[in-house]
Amino acid sequence: MNLSKPQERAILISTILASSMAFIDFTALNVAFPALQKDLDLGGADLLWIANGYSLFLSALLLVGGAMGDALGRKKIFMLGIVMFTLSSIACGLSNGPLMLIVSRCFQGIGGAMMVPGSLSIISASFPKESRGKAIGTWSMFSAMTTIFGPALGGWFAGMGLWRLIFFINIPLALISLTLLLRYVPESKQEGQAKLDFPGALLITLALAGLTFGFIEAPERGFTDPLIIFTLVFGFLSLIGFLWVEKQSKNAMMPLSLFNSRIFSGANFLTLLVYGALGGFLFFFPLNLIQVQGYPPEIAGFTMLPFGLLLAFLARISGNWSDKVGPRTPLMLGTFLVAIGFFLFSIPDLTDGPRDYWTTFLPAIIVAGTGMGLTVAPLTTAVMNSVPPEKTGTASGVNNSISRTAGVLAVAIMGAMVLFSFDSEIREYLDTLDLRPEVYEATIAEIPKLAEARPPEFCNPEERDGIISAIKWAFIHSFNRSAIIASVMAMSGTIIAFFFLKESRR
Repeated sequence: MNLSKPQERAILISTILASSMAFIDFTALNVAFPALQKDLDLGGADLLWIANGYSLFLSALLLVGGAMGDALGRKKIFMLGIVMFTLSSIACGLSNGPLMLIVSRCFQGIGGAMMVPGSLSIISASFPKESRGKAIGTWSMFSAMTTIFGPALGGWFAGMGLWRLIFFINIPLALISLTLLLRYVPESKQEGQAKLDFPGALLITLALAGLTFGFIEAPERGFTDPLIIFTLVFGFLSLIGFLWVEKQSKNAMMPLSLFNSRIFSGANFLTLLVYGALGGFLFFFPLNLIQVQGYPPEIAGFTMLPFGLLLAFLARISGNWSDKVGPRTPLMLGTFLVAIGFFLFSIPDLTDGPRDYWTTFLPAIIVAGTGMGLTVAPLTTAVMNSVPPEKTGTASGVNNSISRTAGVLAVAIMGAMVLFSFDSEIREYLDTLDLRPEVYEATIAEIPKLAEARPPEFCNPEERDGIISAIKWAFIHSFNRSAIIASVMAMSGTIIAFFFLKESRR
């Protein structure tokens, strides 16, 4: 496809702005979770559902979104996704309780499933292969730049009690993107494909719903609860059914033949590990900073600023590097640094707040940010270059779906682990305190709130101090375990890159 320079710029700007809507919502909302939890009186499981309600439908339907774009028109489906995402964002901002917010987030995920794969699909279909890595690197760089201030905005809004504005900032981004798409961006689609894989979409949605529900609710009900056993078994069986349907279907939204490519398989396996580690970790990091370490929300939002700057600065450089030498070397170095960064996050215990940031969390953020900056563009380029041009929408949907699915499962599984660990740790600490029985029972009832748990009002000052200390140390130990798990997952990605991504220099 031969495009003029204005069209190329319009494609990049419109796809960057639309993608940034999803990125900003994720990063900004994470920092605002403590304020949201306090404002709406939410438990830990409620927070997990608000995060995963969006991610569940996004990851389950990304494959359908990519296939719809290939079959019906990438621009058309992309624009439809932007509209739905924006309307759902408005509903999220107007929510007056956890149920409305969770439902609105689910619809936001459906809109995102049509929007997210379209950005890379349009770029891949519009730019020739020899310049695709540079274009994807530019998309990665500027998308990161637009989200650098997402956590800062989230923290600032949360500090003023205006966390709802996080959803409303999508409105101007959507209007600009839609205007550019309508005026400058041509339509593209795969000819001859008219049927969509709705049985596959249904099965993968049921699979993720069952697994997510089982892991999120297990800490409260226990893994021996019949409902938990049923939902987990149902989720695994639905996943097996999904793979069987994809193998048999002539219109599979995730054609298993794509995985015949060693590079495609390795890149997506690496995606599962690295994005799972990142998604699970980033859910709990703001809770640690704000609720335990004593960071004000507006300051906590700025803590990840170096991470975003490094990601934005290195994305285009690593994209060009990948074009020259192949993705293997950048991905090995990048994932290794990400693993080291996550390990560094597990070292600090209770700190003296923001004044200790420079020697506790900043080194970890710099190392992890450098690693992700070297990873994102080469990983995306490896996926898109390993399939024929007519399958770029499907490939983008598969890769995005795997990255989002990794986040869903990581938040659910790591969330269950943190809830179990917090429960065990705080009981152990409370047993060392001389608490009255009624104070002990009231404190135990607060455990589902995680670090937002509070001592009962009728306890004396000595009991209050002991309970607050127990809550903080129990959460810190649980958080540090999640960081170590994330480090192991990222290091596994280094091994995958070494064995699977053996691509020669172009």
